[in-house]
Amino acid sequence: MIDIKVPAVGESISEVTLVKWLKNDGQWVDRDEVIAELESEKATFEVNAEKAGALKTVGKEGDTLKIGDVVARIDDAAPKPAAKETGNGQEVAAKKEAPAAKPEPATTSASNGKAQPTTAAGDIKTTPVAAAIISDKKIDAASITPSGTGGKILKHDVLEALAHPGRTPGKTLFGREVRKEKMSNLRKTVSRRLVEAKNTTAMLTTFNEVDMTNIMALRGKYKDKFKEKHGVNLGFMSFFTKAVCYALQEWPAVNAYIDGEEIIYHDYCDISIAVSAPKGLVVPVIRNAESLSMADIEKKVVELATKARDNKLSMEEMQGGTFTITNGGVFGSLMSTPIINIPQSAILGMHKIEERAVVVNGQIVVRSMMYLAVSYDHRIIDGRESVSFLVRVKELLENPDQLLFGKDPVKALLEL
Repeated sequence: MIDIKVPAVGESISEVTLVKWLKNDGQWVDRDEVIAELESEKATFEVNAEKAGALKTVGKEGDTLKIGDVVARIDDAAPKPAAKETGNGQEVAAKKEAPAAKPEPATTSASNGKAQPTTAAGDIKTTPVAAAIISDKKIDAASITPSGTGGKILKHDVLEALAHPGRTPGKTLFGREVRKEKMSNLRKTVSRRLVEAKNTTAMLTTFNEVDMTNIMALRGKYKDKFKEKHGVNLGFMSFFTKAVCYALQEWPAVNAYIDGEEIIYHDYCDISIAVSAPKGLVVPVIRNAESLSMADIEKKVVELATKARDNKLSMEEMQGGTFTITNGGVFGSLMSTPIINIPQSAILGMHKIEERAVVVNGQIVVRSMMYLAVSYDHRIIDGRESVSFLVRVKELLENPDQLLFGKDPVKALLEL
C-alpha cells in the first residue's frame, strides 16, 4: 500500500483544499495518472499516482488538508482488472452506420383529427400553435418555460415569454432565494491581497487617453502575414508590453518596490498580466519582456492565458513580476482604477477601444480612442514620474514605429 501525500507547493503555503477527485474510490489507476485536483491559496495543481494499482481515497472533496497529509492510498498489490470484451464489433459498426433519426414534422392524425405535438430543435416539444408562434416571432425555444405534460411548450407559455422577455427560464417570479458557497483558498487570497494593497500603499491613479488608430491600421495590414509566419495572432498586448518596457526603463521608480527601508530597483521587466481564470484572478508573469520580440510576447500571453483557464499554472509562473498590465476593456470597461499588485508599485489598466470625436490639427475627426489608467504607490513614485511614464506609453502606442528603438527613428539617426 502506497501513501499519496499532499506535496509542498510553496514556502508560505501550509494547507490546501481538495477540489475534485478525478478517479473514483476502488478504481484502477496507472502510474503518473492524475487522480485529484488540489487548490492552494495561489494556484490549482494536480496529484499523480506514484504507482499503478487500486485507488483508495482518503480525503473528501472540499476538505482542507495540511502539507504532508495523506490524500489517498494505492494498493499496488491489487490485480489489474481484465479489459472488457468488445465482441466482434459488428454491433458497434452497425450503430455508427445507422443514420440519425430525423424529427417527424407536425401532422394531424386522420383517425382522430387531433394535432400531434411538434418536436423543436434540441428535442423541445411544442404544440403546433406554439411552434408557429415561435417560428413567426423568431423566439429561442430554450428560453421558454414549458407547462405542458412531459415538458411540452403550450401556446400560453409562448405568450408569457413574449410578455416577459427578461425573465429567466424556470425562475420563480418574485423569488427570494439565497445561496451560500464556501470561498476557495484562491478567492480568500485575492481578497486579502487587495485589502492589503489598499491599506499598506499610498495608492493614487492618473489617467490619459491614447489614439489607437495607427496600431489598429498596422494590425489590419499585417495580422494575416504575422499569423502565417509566427503561428499566433497579433494582439494588443504585445504593443502595450513593448511600450511599457521602454517606459519602465526610462522611469525606473515605476519598476521598483519598497522592501522595508530599502527600494529595490529592477534592471529587467517581468510583466505580470492579469487573467480572469475560472476560480478567480491570477497574475502570471512574462519574464524579461524587454528582451522578447512581438511574436514571443504574443506566444507567451497565449500560453499563460491558456494555462490559467485550464488551472495549469505553476507557482513559479505566478511568482515575481515587477509591473502589471490588466485589460478591463475585454469585458467592456470604459474606465477604472486598477489596484496595485503588491509588492509592485504600479499597474497599468487598459480599457475599451471606442470611436470618439477628437480634435486633430484644429479639425474634428473620428478616432479609435482608449482610456489608460496607472495606479501607483505615491510613497515611491512621484506625480511627475507617474504622469511622465503614462505619457511615454501613450507616445509609443500612437507612434508604433518607435517601438523598434524606443525613440523616433529620425532622432535616432541624427543622435538627437
